Amino acid sequence: MTLPQEFQKKMQKLLGEEYGQFLESYQREPLQALRVNTLKMPVEEFQSISPFSLRPVPWASEGFYYEKVDRPGKHPYHEAGLYYIQEPSAMAVGALALPKPGERVLDLCAAPGGKTTHLASAMKGQGLLISNEIHSARAKILSTNVERMGIPNAIVTNETPESLAGRFPGFFDRIVVDAPCSGEGMFQKEEQAILQWSPENVSMCAGRQQAILEEAAKMLRPGGSLVYSTCTFAPEENEGTVSTFLKKHSEFSICQVPVFQGFSPGRPEWVDALPETAGTFRLWPHHLEGQGHFAAVLKKEGEAFSQEYSRKLPQVDRATFQLYETFTSENLTKRPEGIPVLFGEQLYFLPCAISLKGLKVLRAGLHMGTVKKNRFEPSHALALSLKKQDVLRSFCLDSKSLETAAYLRGESLQAEGEKGWRLVLVDGFSLGWGKQTGGTLKNHYPKGLRWT
Repeated sequence: MTLPQEFQKKMQKLLGEEYGQFLESYQREPLQALRVNTLKMPVEEFQSISPFSLRPVPWASEGFYYEKVDRPGKHPYHEAGLYYIQEPSAMAVGALALPKPGERVLDLCAAPGGKTTHLASAMKGQGLLISNEIHSARAKILSTNVERMGIPNAIVTNETPESLAGRFPGFFDRIVVDAPCSGEGMFQKEEQAILQWSPENVSMCAGRQQAILEEAAKMLRPGGSLVYSTCTFAPEENEGTVSTFLKKHSEFSICQVPVFQGFSPGRPEWVDALPETAGTFRLWPHHLEGQGHFAAVLKKEGEAFSQEYSRKLPQVDRATFQLYETFTSENLTKRPEGIPVLFGEQLYFLPCAISLKGLKVLRAGLHMGTVKKNRFEPSHALALSLKKQDVLRSFCLDSKSLETAAYLRGESLQAEGEKGWRLVLVDGFSLGWGKQTGGTLKNHYPKGLRWT
């Protein structure tokens, strides 16, 4: 790996005696980590069943380093959404944001989904989480990850920050802005980040970050908190961006939060920033086991107040909804909660009464399934949101068995049992649907997700 010459000169000037250690960090193999999905199971339970060599990520209670030979992305537990593979220093953002169940939360630049799934775990399925991504292809990846993790209360949108700000003024309790940046912390992982780096790109990113923060500020309620983060070391995009924002917004201040070991304070002197930006955090690759990140926790002054956002929603006609209710009574022991809305043939449950009219929406809460002419077909998202005790019939697989691999390849399985839908489980955790007909369990694992 060859780092840009101008980047090296700049970092040497900023870091001084530390520069040698910083440069040396690029010679190390990038560390791998995963974060347990606590919507599915407690951390301790995952540790007890994990087939991987794990050791804790100090700043994320659900995070663990694993060995390269473990390959958790190729394990059935990954398809069951038991964990999310995430760069370890990026886990700091979710740990600093730490939303509470029942809050209204916005992840404004959310793809591919690491921060969103972390926020969702903390929310425990309660409240409203809007996960937005401006690029349509990346928004689809985000939606897929929200589905895999079994998140019931997330709405995935593909909008500009300006569009959302016009719809949700002063609405959110908490906002995360993991802003597009020059990606200096990604050099080890993405060669493209090295090729695209330049001082001009750093300046361009800083300007774009300012514009995004301006829109985010409009959507945060008084008393709410905003976590701004990047995966770059550039002070222009970090302390500089935060400082410029604070100068424009006297109603915001840097929130003092507990510091994790290895987190370094901000360096306002590098860009003539406000002194209080020393209260921000930078995660250096030569100070901890991670590729690098920056984060600032900002607080908006004022007292929290209850602001309702209830709009009249389109009604799902009774005959259509009856098909879903018939499926529920015949297959489930527990009815999922939410407000039913129909998009064409697709039935979703919104987490609250919120109008999405005029917005580009990829996932309007929990996707329940497809309403066809005379039947209801449950979705993969519904399967991954359920537990064994939520269904009347299930089919249990062992993660080490050949049958599990066959199911993930889309093959039907030999099985005896009562006719109808069965929730397929791997080691007790939902993996997808199968439909029992005679001595065969017909495979309903989505074609686009099947193993090859």
